[in-house]
Amino acid sequence: MFNKLTSLFLQSPCLLCDRVTPENICPACDRQLQRQKLTQPAQFWQGDLPLFVWGEYNGILKRSIAALKYNNKPEIAADLGFHLAAAWRTFAPTLPQKKFTIVPIPMYAEKLKQRGFNQAELIGRSFCQATPYRLNSRLLIRQKDTEAMFGLSAKEREQNIKAAFKVQPSRQKLPPVLLIDDIYTTGATARTAAAILRQHHITVAGILAIATSQSQPSKI
Repeated sequence: MFNKLTSLFLQSPCLLCDRVTPENICPACDRQLQRQKLTQPAQFWQGDLPLFVWGEYNGILKRSIAALKYNNKPEIAADLGFHLAAAWRTFAPTLPQKKFTIVPIPMYAEKLKQRGFNQAELIGRSFCQATPYRLNSRLLIRQKDTEAMFGLSAKEREQNIKAAFKVQPSRQKLPPVLLIDDIYTTGATARTAAAILRQHHITVAGILAIATSQSQPSKI
């Protein structure tokens, strides 16, 4: 009886469906999430800024990211970051480097204050807990308050994000950078961030993302 009562007190509602569970996300919802996982997360690892992505941006994965960002459920980021790390450990492309610096795509200061957290940083933190890499949340700074990307054309996205970032120089040489974000759509934000880092002679190996709306590697 004591064990049952203790177990009951240690449980809380699932962040996605409100079922009682000892975890952030209940087993039923996690099984649904796993169905969104790409069978080949490194299939987009090509071109100037290769992409490694965990899943398809639809269904319960899309709802999970929305709940994380807009329903004040930052705990979801931990689960997503661990899922991404598990995929990276299994499917990571063969790379000459053994160490990486994980750099989250930053938020503008005012938006960060309103939300209370940067979802990319939280995802990166749990990713680093499950990998041997270090998180650097101060290297890249967002200095421009850009419009929401939703509904913008590819050209409009490129213009919107232009000159959005600056680099806080590091006093020591960093391992190559892997950018990390929640969603990858056209890649305008990631390319702009990578370009400013490279201008400061910082190697950018690629970008990690939880979800993408892309369906074919040729579109990246």
